[in-house]
Amino acid sequence: MTSLSCGIVGLPNVGKSTLFNALTASKAEAANYPFCTIEPNVGIVTVADPRLQVLSNQSGSKKIVNALMEFVDIAGLVKGASTGEGLGNKFLANIRENNAIVMVVRCFKDPNVIHVAGDVDPIQDIEVINIELQLADLQMVEGVIPRLEKQMKGKPEAGLTIATLKKIQDHLNQSKSVRTLPLTKEEEESIKGYNFITKKKVLYVMNVADSDLPLMENEYTKLVTAYAEKEGNKAIPICAKLEAEISQLEPEDRKAFLNDMGLEMSGLDRLIKASFEMLGLITFITTGEIETRAWTITNGMNAQEAAGKIHTDIQKGFIRAEVVTFDDMVKYEGRARAREAGKVRSEGKEYIVHDGDVILFMHNG
Repeated sequence: MTSLSCGIVGLPNVGKSTLFNALTASKAEAANYPFCTIEPNVGIVTVADPRLQVLSNQSGSKKIVNALMEFVDIAGLVKGASTGEGLGNKFLANIRENNAIVMVVRCFKDPNVIHVAGDVDPIQDIEVINIELQLADLQMVEGVIPRLEKQMKGKPEAGLTIATLKKIQDHLNQSKSVRTLPLTKEEEESIKGYNFITKKKVLYVMNVADSDLPLMENEYTKLVTAYAEKEGNKAIPICAKLEAEISQLEPEDRKAFLNDMGLEMSGLDRLIKASFEMLGLITFITTGEIETRAWTITNGMNAQEAAGKIHTDIQKGFIRAEVVTFDDMVKYEGRARAREAGKVRSEGKEYIVHDGDVILFMHNG
């Protein structure tokens, strides 16, 4: 089970609940990991990975285990949330607990769906949310600084933390998010214990009308894409209404439906994949008769750390990792022939694991 999660946020009537409901109704293709709900607003979904089926066919695996992503449906935000409007503080506490934010933005006109502010203006919607999140961070930092200053008398090492927090305070006072403030490595380290909402990465989900298919582009999506790029974030278009329909179909019928719509991949699969990448996650794969499984690790993790994801005993007793790329597994139809072709590499504990590495760990015990 992954402990990394994305909080889905948005103003009322932007399609946030439709999207989350589509995620929750969308049964995973691997029957052993159907969607499961932990609480009414938390869902675990599988990360679609066609490589697993290919390797499973090669190995004659009894089952396939996909990587997982957690999504949390956070109550609709309203202006004034930071001062307790709507669900206010509960909403903000929920976001703070998540690793990244998926912000659903309305990019469609529909006279039957009232916009909370009257007109459809996705940039204004984003800024309403950002201001509330900035105010919440500002409240936190304004509470922390005086407390730290009192403690600092006997702890000179707290000086850098206070200086960095004051720098953040100034930035937030200019209505800017913490993620846009350049900090040195030392400054970053000094505030590691503080969970700023506006420091989290954001994936903008642009909810479009079905009339915008298959290109999913309109005047609004162009504005949001440009806004996201300026921030160093990503924006993806999705038609939540269509996703709700697709999620009700059987897996084999979905592909045909998507083809008819001129789409290669469902919006939900694109959302899950983009969220996975945003969190800096990759997968390595193990395959055999028992199972073919994707293991989630942070990009940049070494072989010994990756071994620990399977079992701490494998990490402790690590000898070496036998690594084959997925492409070579396909080309040489399995590990045995890949070895004959000299494509199986023996790697030590410091080897940095790459996405799609098919690994066999050698270990003591």
